[in-house]
Amino acid sequence: MVDQSDAIEKSRESFQGVLLSWRLWWRHSVVASVDQGAVIEERREEAIMSARYLFMLAMSAGIAVLGLLLSSPAVVIGAMLLSPLMGPIIGLGFALSTGDYNWLRKALRALIIGSVLSIAFCGLIVVLSPLQTVTPEIASRTRPNLFDLLVALFSAMAGAYAMIRGRAGTIVGVAIATALMPPLAVVGFGLATWNWTVFSGALLLYVTNLVTIALTAMIMARLYGFRANLSENKTRLQDFIVVAAFIALVIPLALSLRQIAWEANSQRLVNGAILDAFPDAARVSQIDIDFKSDPIRITATVLTPEIENGAEERSIRRLNRLLEAPVTLQLDQFRVGTSATAAEEAQIAAANAQERAASDRTVQDLTERMALIAGVSGDDVLIDRDRRRATVRARPLDGATLSAYRQLERRIAQSVPEWRIELIPPARALPEVAFEDGAPTDAGREAIALIGWAGQRIDAPIALSGGEDNIAAVRERLSPAVRVVERTGGGANVTATWAPVDTVIAEETETPPAA
Repeated sequence: MVDQSDAIEKSRESFQGVLLSWRLWWRHSVVASVDQGAVIEERREEAIMSARYLFMLAMSAGIAVLGLLLSSPAVVIGAMLLSPLMGPIIGLGFALSTGDYNWLRKALRALIIGSVLSIAFCGLIVVLSPLQTVTPEIASRTRPNLFDLLVALFSAMAGAYAMIRGRAGTIVGVAIATALMPPLAVVGFGLATWNWTVFSGALLLYVTNLVTIALTAMIMARLYGFRANLSENKTRLQDFIVVAAFIALVIPLALSLRQIAWEANSQRLVNGAILDAFPDAARVSQIDIDFKSDPIRITATVLTPEIENGAEERSIRRLNRLLEAPVTLQLDQFRVGTSATAAEEAQIAAANAQERAASDRTVQDLTERMALIAGVSGDDVLIDRDRRRATVRARPLDGATLSAYRQLERRIAQSVPEWRIELIPPARALPEVAFEDGAPTDAGREAIALIGWAGQRIDAPIALSGGEDNIAAVRERLSPAVRVVERTGGGANVTATWAPVDTVIAEETETPPAA
């Protein structure tokens, strides 16, 4: 017994020695290498409200809500990059860590005013917009789940580390991952459309992400040695306000975590209860649970080597008992091979089939929209899936200018940013390029861009008439792919017209004089 006690005591001392050496290394090699004063000063600047902060927030909110209405992930990502919300949220965490009341007050003020401004601006855009339907991008941000929480946690750890260690390049990825602006834009959408489900779900997601990031930043700052002695002298009232702010952040996160944990555990129980009704080789291919419905609605797809009669009824009875709530279950069974890997192979095949089906729906929708704006049938739209390219030749529309056709092409291209959209217009009149003080005016630059677009789409030569210097200025701004015929003459502006093809051919076949 004595020998055993000695061994336990030596083991304890050895563990304490390792722990002490690790703490000393962290304090002297890691914490000491951080310029805490500089980090705090930089975080203070990003956490206060300013004209730039409000402007960028409004622009980010506008882009986010438009991307959500168009269901365009690329546009939504652009809004995430512009959003300055990370500054006051991370500043809130650092203020809690250092116990700085003034910093905490300024960060909270910037965060509250910025959030209210974003919601109001998004709501105004939705009210004025003809599109007010709940798109898939909006629906995906109406309730937080375990994965949203983990994304916010890991992103906050990366963001706080990057700010402490001076890794500014990492912040771009953190801004995309945290996705603070999109749920805030959905809150504005729910408010504008009086949709309480969308409003409350998106607000809960935003608050969950916000609180998770702030508290994680606080913990990271404490780990790196940020303490109250780095801030200004404080009163007991200020200490009390800091503690109250911390508690106010913890309460909504705790409530959200409780719901998220229950749903995650229920998802696991549902998956297990369904599989219990099938052989061991069976796999659940897809499962969707609507926790808000009464009774709880469950839809599941099972890949099984044997079709099980009565599996749905047995699963319902078991789920009613496990979830302690009434459920409805729609269970689809698909028979697969009996080998050990048959279900896994079928599951991969099902996932690939879903991806192909989604791609088919995108192509079908794109074809219909391009045919509609071009005034042709769907058979006239050329789709290249491999290169993600869609082309259609538009019929002449009464009163439609080249600018109108270009705007139609842009509208479709914005909704499918991963595709290259080409709308070939009829050869309508080209605009005149206006000059002032030897340079194109703003309208002139727009005209040059339109001429270049039309020249590439129609693939016909363009004749430029005007002063030699002005024509040279226009050619510099045109793509080399645009075929141009120059006709020098007088006039302050440059006139563009469609030239006969044989004119270009003749010019290209001319041989230069011998030197």
